[in-house]
Amino acid sequence: MADLRSNFAGIKSSNPFWLASAPPTDKAYNVVRAFEAGWGGVVWKTLGEDPPVVNVNGPRYGAMHADDRRVIGLNNIELISDRPLDINLAEIKQVKRDWPDRAVVVSLMVPCEEESWRRILPMVEDTGADGIELNFGCPHGMSERGMGAAVGQIPDYVEMVTRWCKQFSRMPVIVKLTPNITDIRYAARAATKGGADAVSLINTINSIISVDLDTMAPNPHTDGKGTHGGYCGPAVKPIALNMVSEIARDPETLSTPISGIGGISNWRDAAEFIALGAGNVQVCTAAMVYGFKIIEEMTSGLGRWMDEKGYDTVGDVTGRAVENVTDWKYLNLNYITKAKIDQDLCIKCGRCHIACEDTSHQAINTVKDGEKYYEVNDDECVGCNLCVITCPIEGCISLEQMAEGTDPRTDKPIDSSYANWTTNANNPSAGQE
Repeated sequence: MADLRSNFAGIKSSNPFWLASAPPTDKAYNVVRAFEAGWGGVVWKTLGEDPPVVNVNGPRYGAMHADDRRVIGLNNIELISDRPLDINLAEIKQVKRDWPDRAVVVSLMVPCEEESWRRILPMVEDTGADGIELNFGCPHGMSERGMGAAVGQIPDYVEMVTRWCKQFSRMPVIVKLTPNITDIRYAARAATKGGADAVSLINTINSIISVDLDTMAPNPHTDGKGTHGGYCGPAVKPIALNMVSEIARDPETLSTPISGIGGISNWRDAAEFIALGAGNVQVCTAAMVYGFKIIEEMTSGLGRWMDEKGYDTVGDVTGRAVENVTDWKYLNLNYITKAKIDQDLCIKCGRCHIACEDTSHQAINTVKDGEKYYEVNDDECVGCNLCVITCPIEGCISLEQMAEGTDPRTDKPIDSSYANWTTNANNPSAGQE
C-alpha cells in the first residue's frame, strides 16, 4: 500500500487529509470524532481575541443543489469562533496531548496591529499546537472590521503580519489566501517574502446564494435582511485548482508549500490538487454534508490509485501536472481534433445536434435516408468538445486527433505564429480579449 504519511511544512500527520478551519473544527468534541474516523489533521476554527464575536441565531447557510438534491455549492455567513478563547486553548492543548500523531493547526484572526499578534501567539504556542494558519481570507463580517479578506487583499499587509508571526512565534506559519482578489500570485508572493512556511487556498468566495422572491431578501436571511457570505463546495473546485496551479508555477513562489482547499469531495479531487502542486489538502463542505466517515473513501481511494500508478508517497505525486499548465499563447495550434459519434451507442436524442446547430459550428448533420442520424461534418467541426459534454451517453462521442498542420476549412497550413499574437508589441489590441 502506498505510504500516505504527510510532512507538510514540517508538520507531520498520518495522511494528507486535514479538516479545514470551519464549523467541523469548532471544538474538541468534533475534532476527536474526526480523528477517530481517520483524518490526518485539523485546522481549528479561527480564534480571535476576547470578547468573542457574536454569531446570528438563525440560518447561517444557503445551498446550491443539483437536480438530485446533491449540494454542489454552500454559502455561509458564520463568523469565526464565538467560544471563549481560554476554553478553545485548553481544548486544543488536551487534544494534541491525546492525539500526538495527528496535526493540530490553529487558525488565527486578530486586528492588524502588531501588539494583538504579539499577545495571542504565545498563548497558542503554549498549547503544543503544530502550527498556525493566518486567516486572511474570510470575506464576510470580519472583513468589515479590517480583518480577514481586508488584510488578504493587500499584499503589503500580508507580508507585514506574516513577518510579525515569524518574529513572535517558533511555530510553522501557513497563510490562508483569499480568492476575492484580481491575481492570487501577489498575495502568495507577499506571504513568501514575509517568511511564511506555506500558503493555503482558497478561502471562500464572496457570494449571494439566492433571493427569496416572496420576501425579497437574500438567502440566508436574519429578520428579513441578508448579506453576502462565503461560497464553497464542489462548484468552486475549478477556481481553486487554477489558483493553486498559478502559485505552483510562479517563479517567485516555487519553493512555497501549498495546502489545497476548495470543493474536495473525494480522493480524485484530492489527487488533482496534489498533482497541481498541493502538498496536502483541506476539506470542509463534504464533511459537513456527508460526515467525517468520508475519510475512509478518501484514504483508501488515494492509496489504491497511487499503487496502480506506481507512486510510493504523496510527494511523488505533488506537482506532477504543473509542467503541463501553460499560458494560452504556448498552445500547439497545429494540433487538430474532430468529433466522432459511435452509432452503436447513439440513442438519437439530438442534443449534440441542437447544441452545435444553435450555439456552435453547425457541424452535425441530422438526417440520412429520411431517418434521424447524427453525423459529424469534418469540414465544419473545430473539435470544441461541446457535443461530448452535452451527450447523455458516456463514450458515445469522442474527439479523435487528425493529421497536424492543415486547417481543413482552408486546406492551408496553420500559422502557429498566432500563438504569440497577443504579446506582439505592434498589436494595438495586445492583452485584450
